[in-house]
Amino acid sequence: MIDEADLRQMSPQERASLAHALAMLNLESLTPTPLSQRRRRLFIAACLIGVLVLAVWIGILEVKLPRDYVAGGWRAAWVGFDIGLLLVFAATAWAAWRRRQILIVCLIVLATLLCCDAWFDCTLDWGTPGFTVSLLSALLVELPVAAVALIGARRLLRLTIGRREVLGGVTSPVPSFWKVPLFGDYPGSYRTLLRKPADLVSRDIREVEEVTEVSEAS
Repeated sequence: MIDEADLRQMSPQERASLAHALAMLNLESLTPTPLSQRRRRLFIAACLIGVLVLAVWIGILEVKLPRDYVAGGWRAAWVGFDIGLLLVFAATAWAAWRRRQILIVCLIVLATLLCCDAWFDCTLDWGTPGFTVSLLSALLVELPVAAVALIGARRLLRLTIGRREVLGGVTSPVPSFWKVPLFGDYPGSYRTLLRKPADLVSRDIREVEEVTEVSEAS
């Protein structure tokens, strides 16, 4: 059996080869199941149906919608949207402070809402005295912040994928996202992916006990 001392005597290349071999063995437990494959096909079919329906609906709206329209609940729509944007900003700040992976999702949602905010501000103010302010707000505030959020999400994704590749013994640079496959389907419950394995929990407990013993001895 290879122990820690043997691992320390290996070169980085040897450790990477060993990690890659172990990762390939672990892939056997991540092979897609018939149920997951069926869900994937249904999801792709639903997306394609959505593309078709939206294409037809966009054409109908372009022909049928009036150029001007008096909307009801105007104040509720914009106040509600800004409340949602506020909550996303708060969630993004919390995730960044706590260093949680949910930060990637928060950044993408934040960028999406900011782009929507800029779009509707500019289009709905078109031809009105407030258009200049909306355009400057979009160009100087909303779109730059959205770009920063997307760049941050991309960087965190690359770091996450790079970390996984290193643990799998792959030392090559992280490829483009268009070329990175999904990590695979998990045969068990997806809830178990959010729990720390029992061996890691016991290791953490041992580490805490060792630190406590050292602090008490000193």
